Amino acid sequence: MIIYDLRCEKKHKFEGWFKDLAAFEEQRTGRLITCPICGSSAVEMVPSSIAVMGRSRELKERKASLSDLSPMKMLEMVNDFVTKHFDDVGDRFAEVALKIHRGEEEKRNIRGITTEKEEQALREEGVEFMKIPVPKFDS
Repeated sequence: MIIYDLRCEKKHKFEGWFKDLAAFEEQRTGRLITCPICGSSAVEMVPSSIAVMGRSRELKERKASLSDLSPMKMLEMVNDFVTKHFDDVGDRFAEVALKIHRGEEEKRNIRGITTEKEEQALREEGVEFMKIPVPKFDS
């Protein structure tokens, strides 16, 4: 599975998941990919990158070899890092993030799920957060 960052003719950005580049091209040519914001099927791939920042010696040692990894392997590594180093607060993410932002709870890395309405409320409060897709990996 490959995740591509896409942009429609009206400059709306979104992502798409595809089996491979050929599947993306086939769907794009058949106008089967549409912008979730405006519905346009005139889409193009835009450059994207994955960056992981940390003080861990292990991550610094891996930095040089990251360019040799497949996108799925990189997502797996990001998922493993987040799972090991972030507290899972589940569907209480927005609530806990607001408390941390307001100084009502200890500052720490958290992960969880939100609704679109909760995400909008977090943005309005100035809470910084990042959505990371969590793919299902085959065993």
